[in-house]
Amino acid sequence: MALLFDFKCEDGHVNERLVKSGVTHTPCLDCNKMAEKIISPVRSALDPISGDFLGATEKWAKNRQQKILQERKANS
Repeated sequence: MALLFDFKCEDGHVNERLVKSGVTHTPCLDCNKMAEKIISPVRSALDPISGDFLGATEKWAKNRQQKILQERKANS
């Protein structure tokens, strides 16, 4: 089964390749030198204040505001 991995050559080129999990080296797509499999960081962004995913705090605040308005209408 082929999986997507990142490979980096000695010239610093980083390329994604679809290879079997046991493959550790492959030719670089840019310079054709041997590239080694690297561990790539997970790309995700979190809100610096809450630590939630971006937009989650805003969504919560909007839903809370709507709920407060509904409760005020029900109580009046």
